[in-house]
Amino acid sequence: MSRNDSARGITQGVIWKQLLIFFFPILLGSFFQQMYNTVDTIIVGRAVGTQALAAVGSTSPLINLINGFFIGLSTGATVILSQYYGANDREGTDRALHTGVALSLVLGLVTATVGMAFGPRILALIRTPESCREDAATYVRIYFCGAVASMVYNMGAGILRAMGDSRRPMLYLIAACFVNIAMDVLCVVVLKMGIAGAAAATVISQVISAALAVGALLKSGLRVKKIRIHKELVRRLLYIGIPAGLQFVTFDLANLLIQSGINSFGEVTVAAWTAFGKSDALTWMISGAFGVSITTFVGQNFGAQQYRRIRQSVWVCMGMSVALVGMLSILELTFREFILGIYTPDTDVIRVGAHVMMIIIPFNILFMPVEVFAGTMRGTGYSVLPTVITCMCVCVFRVIWIFLVVSRVHTIEMLAAAYPISWGLASTVFLIAYLRGTWLRSRIRACSLEPERR
Repeated sequence: MSRNDSARGITQGVIWKQLLIFFFPILLGSFFQQMYNTVDTIIVGRAVGTQALAAVGSTSPLINLINGFFIGLSTGATVILSQYYGANDREGTDRALHTGVALSLVLGLVTATVGMAFGPRILALIRTPESCREDAATYVRIYFCGAVASMVYNMGAGILRAMGDSRRPMLYLIAACFVNIAMDVLCVVVLKMGIAGAAAATVISQVISAALAVGALLKSGLRVKKIRIHKELVRRLLYIGIPAGLQFVTFDLANLLIQSGINSFGEVTVAAWTAFGKSDALTWMISGAFGVSITTFVGQNFGAQQYRRIRQSVWVCMGMSVALVGMLSILELTFREFILGIYTPDTDVIRVGAHVMMIIIPFNILFMPVEVFAGTMRGTGYSVLPTVITCMCVCVFRVIWIFLVVSRVHTIEMLAAAYPISWGLASTVFLIAYLRGTWLRSRIRACSLEPERR
């Protein structure tokens, strides 16, 4: 498909078909990305033991926190590029492309430095159990060695998707997944490197995916000599990117706080929550894939000034995401003990994990409006409000919940309840903000576009 054909597909085709065409490669790519994370967990849990499994699990909120901010910051470049692309502005697309790649290199270096320097200290602050803290610190140090490669891949994939190509990023993740599986077997099972081997396998796979993404960008107009940050784009990029990064951080800060609470229940509960998180990963892959799809879809249509199409796509995307997540939740609850048994043979871990799943999973659909509404607003460049709503309704609410409720009723049930309550609160506020319509009108005026016709 040519560049113009791709743009016309998103700005003129049947909405549900175009969203699904874009959605499924992202979902499949996310599946394989999650697979090589899951392979780490399964191999570590079975070949090394429960202590190592808990160590890997306890690092997830920290890794997501640091990576999330910088990946969110990079979305500013991809949103701007999608708008230029939808408007068929070749010069603007070229500037956004090279600025995005330059930004990914800078952000990758910063992420690596922050992660390796402060990661082990943060693990201690969040009360990672002493029995697995040393292993967790080892995993974090090695993992962040691949931060530049990870950032380059994520930026490259975002740029390709902004141009309407979600297929190649998927193929690159599939290739990286198989590399990771092979290296996991070699490093952990054959060479007996333990948790360090699992982290090294992940880094190697990240390097492979980054190299493939750069190769694709070189075929799509990237020129090494032109890689630099264009000053005229920086203000717009930061206006979109910083709030997006903060939105990632608010979720991850809340999860980091939750992880601190989980750690207080001991090693078995930490391992159980880790296995539950991996078991429920497909839900968040579906959610994230729809979020990326609607952001790109809205970005290109905003550039093309197709405002009615933007509004229609929101409800189409919402309906599809709720339906898919709802069906998946039913399957997860039905087979919860079998699914958890994939990750660990420990009956105590399975029992606790199944109990947590019964508390949280029935309410997973409550998060879908958050993803769709936030992605829609961000696609137009309206990035501040989604961050404020997320920060207040998710992060601040969970902090209050932990300190006022869980501190008095110290049970895993009360801790888990923070998730569905915060999702319902955030979805309600997002719905009100969306229906008011200020987000779209203000972006139209800011970009000096033709006003929306009613």
